Amino acid sequence: MIDIKLLREDIGFCENNLKKRGFCLDVKTFEDLDSLRKKVQKKTEDLQSEKNKQNGAKIDKNKLSKHSKELSKKIDEIKNQLSEFEKELSDIQFKLSSMLMEIPNLVSDDTPDGKDESANKVIREHSKPKVLKSKSHLELTSEISLELGNKLSGSRFSVLSGSIAKLHRTISAFMIDEAIKAGYKEFYVPYIVNYDALEGTGQLPKFEEDLFKLENDQYLIPTAEVPLTNLHREKIISSDELPIKMTAHTPCFRSEAGSYGRDTNGLIRLHQFDKVEIVQIVEPAKSDQALEDILNHAESLLKKLDLPYRVVQLCAGDLGFSSYKTYDLEVWMPNQEKYREISSCSNFLDFQARRSKIRSKDQNSSTFLHTLNGSALAVGRTLIAIIENYFDEKSNKIFIPECLKSYFGDDHIII
Repeated sequence: MIDIKLLREDIGFCENNLKKRGFCLDVKTFEDLDSLRKKVQKKTEDLQSEKNKQNGAKIDKNKLSKHSKELSKKIDEIKNQLSEFEKELSDIQFKLSSMLMEIPNLVSDDTPDGKDESANKVIREHSKPKVLKSKSHLELTSEISLELGNKLSGSRFSVLSGSIAKLHRTISAFMIDEAIKAGYKEFYVPYIVNYDALEGTGQLPKFEEDLFKLENDQYLIPTAEVPLTNLHREKIISSDELPIKMTAHTPCFRSEAGSYGRDTNGLIRLHQFDKVEIVQIVEPAKSDQALEDILNHAESLLKKLDLPYRVVQLCAGDLGFSSYKTYDLEVWMPNQEKYREISSCSNFLDFQARRSKIRSKDQNSSTFLHTLNGSALAVGRTLIAIIENYFDEKSNKIFIPECLKSYFGDDHIII
């Protein structure tokens, strides 16, 4: 969440910055609430001081055993008043906190202006597509079945089998090993998290409809970013532990509310998909460089897989709720004849750390740390890209990228 001090000191800047996202900050409501908080807090503090003063007087009077009843009555009156003001203050602070939870992150100065993905900025491209048009991954192999997925779970689920299931596993193992080589510590994390975890990373309360909710305020994870970041929730981290670099391979579960009719054919947009995630927690001064490092790592995977891709910086209107700055990696999908997102790399500054209470501390003060994450990579979309970019029509084979051959144990799949 945004630092409330920044809202108090320069709410005009925050209002104008958030307008880039298309978010209208309710300045009047915030200022009225904060002004009321200030008055009630002052009255509460005054009453607390008066109560302490009268308690001291009561002790002195008790020594003389006179007038203590009058003082006790006065103290009781003060206590009752204090209780009322403390309740009012608590209610006001709850309203302020709830309001802050609904405000998205600020936007970096170099984020392009724009309302939607059409205004995203292409930063660079890597290699030209060798295959401009192909059959879809569903047409190229019978080992991907949406019908079986539907039979087991409903629409937008899939079942992989045989060599394609093996290739999917191979891709995951390759990505995890590369993350470990790059200094990320591997974790195996729960696929179910509580409300606090999702509130900490920004999915709740605003985006509950995008999640799969279970009982007892538990949810299926939408990404490994949630459990990985929350491993350090409510912790004070010493500077010698930084940077913290974590990775995990997990399934991700998303209801995809609001995406009805979009990309429903094939593996592009499913309710369950796999992803290898990398997360960093760093000192504030080092988060800009950490974002570049995360982007470079995700790019290195696509280079080793020899897949055509491009780097895109998201415009303000296309940024995620918690993100301050985001790069997307888009891989070439021959059947669709266009680039599609395969990784999203974001710097959240201290937005998640404030919500999750992730701090560092020295002798003089405590500081909220910066959190970042990136997909490295989305496994299903990588699988599609390999099938469609590596299919050879003459031999009717899907060739295996060089970097995966030792994992897969062969250099091709016969269709």
